[in-house]
Amino acid sequence: MNYILSTCTTADMTKEMFEKLDVRYIGFHFMVNGRSYTDDLYENMSAKEFYGYIRDGADTSTSQVSVGEYVDYFREMLSEGKDILHVCLSSGISNTVQSANAAADMLRSEFPDRKIYIVDSLCASSGVGLYMTLLAQKRDEGMDIDALCQWALDHQQTVQHWFCSTDLTYYIKGGRVSKISGVLGGIFEICPLLCVNPDGKLKPIAKVRTKKKVLTSLVDKMEQHALGGRDYGGLCYISHSDCLEDAESVRDQILERFRNVREIPIFDVGTTIGCHTGTGTVALFFVGDEQREDSQ
Repeated sequence: MNYILSTCTTADMTKEMFEKLDVRYIGFHFMVNGRSYTDDLYENMSAKEFYGYIRDGADTSTSQVSVGEYVDYFREMLSEGKDILHVCLSSGISNTVQSANAAADMLRSEFPDRKIYIVDSLCASSGVGLYMTLLAQKRDEGMDIDALCQWALDHQQTVQHWFCSTDLTYYIKGGRVSKISGVLGGIFEICPLLCVNPDGKLKPIAKVRTKKKVLTSLVDKMEQHALGGRDYGGLCYISHSDCLEDAESVRDQILERFRNVREIPIFDVGTTIGCHTGTGTVALFFVGDEQREDSQ
């Protein structure tokens, strides 16, 4: 193809998966106890090491890709004589789409014969990864960049995100859960169930008592919202922040309930997202309703 499909490491897939899909990526940045790192898909710091810092109560923060970094990243691809379709982490979570657009505007006069499209995925974590997988499939079917960009915009709302957390420490730290609610949640084993809404923002849906029930709630939401219900046979991804056993429990329940789902990749939540979730988060992604509205 005469164009490159691109995104950021916040798509929370493995390096091997990016290579398999032929999707390029650029890394966000994060800090642990005052030391700066680049989100590089756990090449230089393993997931075990990263979440070890988290469990020890490390101070963490993140920063998005700068305009200058985007300029250098895009320029390299444009210099290859390729057009670019770059997909960003949801604008409801990050301002990275603004930086990417600013960089693209700066480069259009330098490369007047090249196309640079920036798409707001309205997705997060491996939801971006699933969205990129869908785009890569359309590219491989022969869709040109203009048609693929329009397809991407038309299908922003179709990737469903459902997730829960059994450890509210970093939700409290980041101000997303009050300290009192967090303490009470720990005492009564209350686990929040959340989704990503049509604006690409995190939306609390319910407070579920006990880990076992909230993990099953994820599968219930898939049955409720996946295309075809229990007959769904499309893509399904799971990501987790240092709680593989919980992620495997969700996977096993899905394989038992959805007869047409054959394979469910499980990914580590990356460092950028993990700095904000901490440990104990399980997220489920699949193709579903056109609007990510909960119809409780």
